[in-house]
Amino acid sequence: MDTVETPDASRMGAAAPAGPKGGARGTFWGVGVGPGDPELLTLKAVRVLREADVLVAPQTSGGGTCALDIARRAVDLSDKRVLELRFEMSRDKAVLRASHERAAAAIASELDAGLSVAMPNLGDVSIYSTFNYMKELLEPAGYAVGMVSGVPSFCAIAARLDTTLTSSMTSPLTIVPSGYGELAEALALPGTKVIMKAGKSLPRLRDELRAAGVYERTSLVQDCGMPSEVVAESLDDAPERGGYFTTLVVRP
Repeated sequence: MDTVETPDASRMGAAAPAGPKGGARGTFWGVGVGPGDPELLTLKAVRVLREADVLVAPQTSGGGTCALDIARRAVDLSDKRVLELRFEMSRDKAVLRASHERAAAAIASELDAGLSVAMPNLGDVSIYSTFNYMKELLEPAGYAVGMVSGVPSFCAIAARLDTTLTSSMTSPLTIVPSGYGELAEALALPGTKVIMKAGKSLPRLRDELRAAGVYERTSLVQDCGMPSEVVAESLDDAPERGGYFTTLVVRP
């Protein structure tokens, strides 16, 4: 079974010490595992996860480890030590910063011991990922950081909806989070629009989509590739509210 640790680390300092006996420190890897279907993990993601000494498991608000659970369905990680990290979900920037610093300090402790650390992330590590917060703290402190790309959720969602996101080489694609302040402006742009993390905002988004005249051209997928997946070609068939991993696709 995995060995699970919950860290109690102090904040990171401005500089990071060398590894054991002055040797090399480990590398921190962000690994995209796709949106939910374990068959969407890349060969590189599987290799990096297998080779890592320690796995970082960001916990969901309910205490789950969604990204790691997906990875476990694709590769045997039973011999890995797991470092569970809780990232606060808060609008308070000071609370968020303190949470990120605690997590980065716990990861740095492993890297200082010369261990390689891999952090599975849903989707791709370059798109709204928790990994990026760690990258922004660890790299300036002198740690080596690598990125393994994964299948973005909206690409898997397009396949699930049997649709394309760009109709030609001149067709743009706009990706916005549901809390984006100028959604009406984004909806007025040409091409397909993808609205991510839309679950809690669905009632408001429905009104904005109707006002923009694009409601009838909008589809929804929640928890793509997971057992709890919901697919609605029309918002009329979608739930009133959705989960965190709810994405809307607005066709041109």
